[in-house]
Amino acid sequence: MNKKQKNLLLRIIIAAIFFVPLYLISEDIVHVSVPKWVVLILFLIPYLLVGYDILRKAFLGIKNGQVFDENFLMTVATVGAIALGEYGEGVAVMLLYQVGELFQSYAVGKSRRNISDLMDIRPDYANLETEDGTERVDPDEVEIGSVIVVKPGEKIPLDGVVIEGTSALNTSALTGESKPREVAVDDEVLSGSINTTGVLRIRTTTEFDESTASKILDLVENAASRKSKSENFISKFARYYTPVVCYAALALAVLPPLFCMITGVGMEHYASVGRLWGDWVLRACTFLVISCPCAVVISIPLSFFAGLGGAGREGILVKGSNYLETLSQVKTVAFDKTGTITKGNFAVTAVHHSPLDEKELLEYTALAEAHSSHPISASLRTAHGRRLDESRVTDVQELSGHGVIAKVDGRLVAVGNEKLMEKLGADYHPCSHTGTIIHIAMDGEYCGHIVISDELKEGSGEAMQELRKAGVRKTVMLTGDAESVAKKVAGEVGISEYRAGLLPADKVTAVEELLRECSGNDRLAFVGDGINDAPVLSRADIGIAMGALGSDAAIEAADVVLMDDDPRKISKAIRISRKCLAIVKQNIVLALAVKFICLILAALGIANMWIAIIADVGVMIVAVLNAIRCLFVKKL
Repeated sequence: MNKKQKNLLLRIIIAAIFFVPLYLISEDIVHVSVPKWVVLILFLIPYLLVGYDILRKAFLGIKNGQVFDENFLMTVATVGAIALGEYGEGVAVMLLYQVGELFQSYAVGKSRRNISDLMDIRPDYANLETEDGTERVDPDEVEIGSVIVVKPGEKIPLDGVVIEGTSALNTSALTGESKPREVAVDDEVLSGSINTTGVLRIRTTTEFDESTASKILDLVENAASRKSKSENFISKFARYYTPVVCYAALALAVLPPLFCMITGVGMEHYASVGRLWGDWVLRACTFLVISCPCAVVISIPLSFFAGLGGAGREGILVKGSNYLETLSQVKTVAFDKTGTITKGNFAVTAVHHSPLDEKELLEYTALAEAHSSHPISASLRTAHGRRLDESRVTDVQELSGHGVIAKVDGRLVAVGNEKLMEKLGADYHPCSHTGTIIHIAMDGEYCGHIVISDELKEGSGEAMQELRKAGVRKTVMLTGDAESVAKKVAGEVGISEYRAGLLPADKVTAVEELLRECSGNDRLAFVGDGINDAPVLSRADIGIAMGALGSDAAIEAADVVLMDDDPRKISKAIRISRKCLAIVKQNIVLALAVKFICLILAALGIANMWIAIIADVGVMIVAVLNAIRCLFVKKL
């Protein structure tokens, strides 16, 4: 609890200590003879103690022309009850209303703390290397290309590249994952990560304003400004609802007694005209207490706020509650392939060898390609997995569109495609595998081939199953790759449709066609890597950038940013949004139904102040408790 909450709790406790014996005396449960005016003064002590801030806000609201709010309703209702001699009920309403306010404040604080956990990524300082040693400076003062030192336990203040040291980084505040990330020299590191083990020297690659931490903080801080349709509806509802119920209460207090006095109907039930007016004024006060819209006005924004916080804790950043609401209606999900379903890097997936063994074939191939910077060459060197002695390689020839010929240990090694084998007259064996096929010949004799392809991301297949469980009817893959590659990937992960050979502009056209196929309130989400998919991310109903940590394009173009490469979090984001919207609807129905019933009972004189308290404070507490369920997300 913060200081303000503790202060309110203390006031509630002291007021309750005063109230309980006074109520017992006033109701003649405890027989003590006390003059009525003394009882009134004694009741005013807990009333003013617990409710002075409500009275003050109501007065300021009237003074500033903003009359109709919950403070005004509570003030009029409780003052009216006390004026009619219902001291206990008047004080009880104010006391329990403040209990509800305390509970609501605590729930909002809990939700806000969850968001604040993300704010902990903001670094306080940077250890900048200078000619005179290391100086602690504000991260804003560090220029691109500077060298900073990050010790164990410190936050990395700016994005950069490790130039010295090894360590394990805690990236849970960024990605929602608790598994540490190992880094060494030449690895990129992101601001907001926490260094846990070794000392790192890092050369910065961004200024603080452009760093990952700053972009995430900006995204989180601005999320609350983007209101959902439900929140906008509730704001408009409260704007008209409160004046209407105030005028209805006034009419309830004045019209029925006037009617009774003019017509004489029902006068036999009252001993005097004063009793007649007192009864209807008390009904009007009860009506006002019941009509207070706190449960709806507070719980709906709290539900969305908690939903955004729960998603953020899982490494899913949603830019606003309007996007969270739209996400709940997603029935079609379209994917870019490279970097989204696949890892976006080439790797050796098969080696077919003869007469050399696999290790020897990979060694000669990697040596022949040792001087090339092509991604395929890099994948061959990675597959070999050992340090290469490039002095063994001479007479390297790169044949454009064919491959490489080089002498390795004095032997002529040819590495390339079928055209190269045909040119050399090597009797190669065709390969039916999907991917890039690298054929190898040594001294004119065919030795085998290597299959290189893009690897599937872990969990891609499971992600499609989870999406179907979440109610997504159609999954579509959009890719610029060949038909055979697209068909293979779609089949392996379980995607229902695919469209191959697409240029970036073709992907936009494909998304527009899919949008036209959506019916009713169904929405389409597009999932891309956030780098070259900005036009499609913007065109879809919801753009989701996956694995886009540190990508400017992702932060700008996407509505939802998944902070790591786990495709299963797409279904989790949808489930979070649907849970949040379900809770919002539950709270609206609960609050309005209970209030509507109790308002009728109050008008008929059946509901008293105690029922009014249950209808207001009780429903608010239930609605707030229901709302904070959005904070809790089941683990995958």
